[in-house]
Amino acid sequence: MKRSTLDEEKLTSAFADGYWRVKTFSEVESTQDVIRLSAPKHGDVVTADFQSKGRGRLDRSFESLPEVGLLFSLFVEPKVEREKWGLLPLLVGMTVAQTLNGDSGLLTFRTKWPNDVLATGGKIAGVLCESFADGVIVGIGINVNTSREKLPVPTASSIALELGSEQNRSDILIGILRNFENTLSAWNSGHDFIPDYKVVSATLGQLVRVTLPDGNDLISEAVGIGSDGALELASGKRVTVGDVVHLR
Repeated sequence: MKRSTLDEEKLTSAFADGYWRVKTFSEVESTQDVIRLSAPKHGDVVTADFQSKGRGRLDRSFESLPEVGLLFSLFVEPKVEREKWGLLPLLVGMTVAQTLNGDSGLLTFRTKWPNDVLATGGKIAGVLCESFADGVIVGIGINVNTSREKLPVPTASSIALELGSEQNRSDILIGILRNFENTLSAWNSGHDFIPDYKVVSATLGQLVRVTLPDGNDLISEAVGIGSDGALELASGKRVTVGDVVHLR
């Protein structure tokens, strides 16, 4: 098999403590499936340059050209009550946005409830969380160096387009995993991340249309996040599953 173009030596050195154990592939059908079939342990990570059958939330496909995106899945066993696991995609999205924003103080990258990361030009990342055994498989797909003409949809963007230069995918992966280790540890210890999430949220304060699984729409202002990760609307409704469109 062709080796991944990610810097395996750099990844091995970065995670020498063994908390994250990263396996790299040039191509797989789905990093989610590779994790699922591997009898995973907390901290296992699979990343690939290309997925032939990548998928996102609500059974949508996730497409990315080879070697320009960051496509990876990881397995974690949260220590918080299962009723709160609905917060996990929000925490992951928050961590991705915070990592990409770095120490700039700018909110170039923000989250869209429940699982997207946005920039001015459009969506740059998506998160998929699936319960498995005693934990959760977290899939993350990020448009890193995708050019404008190669983006899958007109409403997408990439980190390189937003920042004006090509980015190192290995460095981004290392930053996200290191930060998520800290986020997960704090969450397991009882830290309330909702105030932190609100800082990078592009959804709160917006008039939104939420399409529910039954096809019905709710239109209201997004005003809060529940302790279980639910989106709270000014109408009094709480949404745990739905497709959100920002209307302003």
